[in-house]
Amino acid sequence: MCPQPIIQLCNISYHYALTSSPVLHNLNLEVADERIGLIGPNGSGKTTLFQIMVGLLLPDHGHVLFDGRNMDSEKDFRLLRRQVGLLFQSADDQLFSPTVLEDVAFGPLNLGYSPEEARDLASGTLKELGLAGFEERITHRLSGGEKKLVALATILSMRPRLLLLDEPTNNLDPATRNRLIDILMGLPQAQLIISHDWDFLARTTSHLYTLEHGHLHRCDHDHIHSHQHIHRYGDHPHQHSD
Repeated sequence: MCPQPIIQLCNISYHYALTSSPVLHNLNLEVADERIGLIGPNGSGKTTLFQIMVGLLLPDHGHVLFDGRNMDSEKDFRLLRRQVGLLFQSADDQLFSPTVLEDVAFGPLNLGYSPEEARDLASGTLKELGLAGFEERITHRLSGGEKKLVALATILSMRPRLLLLDEPTNNLDPATRNRLIDILMGLPQAQLIISHDWDFLARTTSHLYTLEHGHLHRCDHDHIHSHQHIHRYGDHPHQHSD
């Protein structure tokens, strides 16, 4: 028996203002307890897809299901966002408190934990990510890699069931990138990851989809790769025939 999907997107269509053609067209996707990579050209609608999944954007057509329940209202999506964590492309869009501990404790506080419980959850999460001792650091003075890990901590402190990670390796140095891979591989949560980093997706996901011309296409994970040569497919995902 197949596991119940955490999130289902059913016949989702969406177009940007002042454009006639949809960026997403009758798109369907199910995410269960798994790790999925999502690749596609810039402007293909990958980030838009994430925003629809958590209710930050509403589709023109179609609907989002969470645990089999149709998300009909902002109240429904608020409940969804308690269990689905979205990591933005830019950590600066996610961090707004003066100190690291305040940022990481903000989510648990909004979930109804007491200040003491929220601090304990925040401190524990930072320790799990190898960030013990960062509690009183000034957030805006952190390096780019440190900000990315703290932004991830703000999500994980809420103990979500599903992680939506939007280009998590952007602007990371090799050491921090490898550290992030180790962290993600050690997490129990289901994950849906947008990335242009082929090797990163090969190491962190078990399924790959491309998003192009408004549709998702399943890829053969074993044959998606990164290399440099003259190729009619350019930098798009492709497979070689045997």
